[in-house]
Amino acid sequence: MAIGIGLLGLGTVGSGVTRILQTPKGRQPLLRQLQLRRVGVRSLSKARDVTLPQGVLGDDLEAVVDDPGVELVVEVLGGLEPARSLILRAIAAGKPVVTANKAVIARHGAELNAAAAEQGVYVLMEAAVGGGIPIIEPLKQSLGANRIERVSGIINGTTNYILSRMAEEGISFAEALTAAQTLGYAEADPSADVDGHDAADKIAIVAGLAFGGLVDRARVPTEGISRLQSADIAYADKLGYCVKLLATAERLDSAADGAEVLDVRVHPTLVPKTHPLAGVHGVNNAVLVEGDPVGRVMFYGPGAGSGPTASAVVADMLNIAAIREVAEGSPRLDPLLAASSWRQCRLAQPQRTRHRNYVRLGVVDNPGVIGGIGCCFGDEGVSIQSIVQTDPRRDGRDGAEIVVITHEVEEGRFQRALEHICALPAVKGIASIHRTL
Repeated sequence: MAIGIGLLGLGTVGSGVTRILQTPKGRQPLLRQLQLRRVGVRSLSKARDVTLPQGVLGDDLEAVVDDPGVELVVEVLGGLEPARSLILRAIAAGKPVVTANKAVIARHGAELNAAAAEQGVYVLMEAAVGGGIPIIEPLKQSLGANRIERVSGIINGTTNYILSRMAEEGISFAEALTAAQTLGYAEADPSADVDGHDAADKIAIVAGLAFGGLVDRARVPTEGISRLQSADIAYADKLGYCVKLLATAERLDSAADGAEVLDVRVHPTLVPKTHPLAGVHGVNNAVLVEGDPVGRVMFYGPGAGSGPTASAVVADMLNIAAIREVAEGSPRLDPLLAASSWRQCRLAQPQRTRHRNYVRLGVVDNPGVIGGIGCCFGDEGVSIQSIVQTDPRRDGRDGAEIVVITHEVEEGRFQRALEHICALPAVKGIASIHRTL
């Protein structure tokens, strides 16, 4: 039975979806049921590299959703509006939706879920996280029997490419960013990627699925890589680490009211070279899931681009087609989208979270400076894993630098120790602070 597809957006991802639908030979047989009937774009004047039959392409986005011949709406416009309103319009019309829009899902997931629950329709979003990596469905189904304890990953290909170039070639952030823009990996305005917002949108979605409750995207601590210095990447390498922009969601505890207390965050992280995520280079992404009883499971692959993301979008379309075939057309709500299935989740107070830390300090090259720093850490119960002082004469500098890596410690204690350290006469200041796995 044919399913009429209404596609919103014909950019990189939309074009990739169109090409797959136009060349079904050799692919999943069910793909032949997906018939592209309407395509809506913001502007008809933009040049495009796909050819559509006469009358399919138009700039009236609402008309695509409202068309009686469109039974499944695919939203790949990006941005918050009009994408949010169009998704809600499709749901209100009883039409299932496939979206790659992590910004809408992360910020308006509760609203969309409530609307979907009321209408009894599917809203699938595999492409919203990880591009071609299948992570949404495994969290919902394949790993459903597990108690998920932690999900961590490299889920932004642009920043991973930049960090890979900085580490491999010793170039600055600015130089690596320019290279990424030249190759089309980074936008002219790269802030969503390099400031960590894209990764934060994604980890908010993943955390909700992994722990069964909505996560407040606005409260996710987010730090990008734009202030990362080449010196820290070099020190990390000497100490047996590489630097990655990690997005992490971890179960900490259950509160007295039964709520799950989570630590969800995005920031540059020193990753031991022996860790599975350390081998993820270039524009590739990876998500590491840790649960009971499965242990560690890692999903790896290309995280962005026309092919990988379009692959995930079409996979969701096929999922809906298969459900329709089994259910003989009767709509059924995915229970994991239903409000009644959510747990209560809240983010932990930042000062109560626990991490390992990397600190680079500028100091005067005086005897006893390392001892003074060690005492400040010790007074707050911060255990030091390693401490290294550079030789200032080697670089012709007047001062020295001290690099400290701590064992896991409560954030409040770590910050109090830093306050005491900064008050030492021999300490010029903190050059950088990063998390460490």
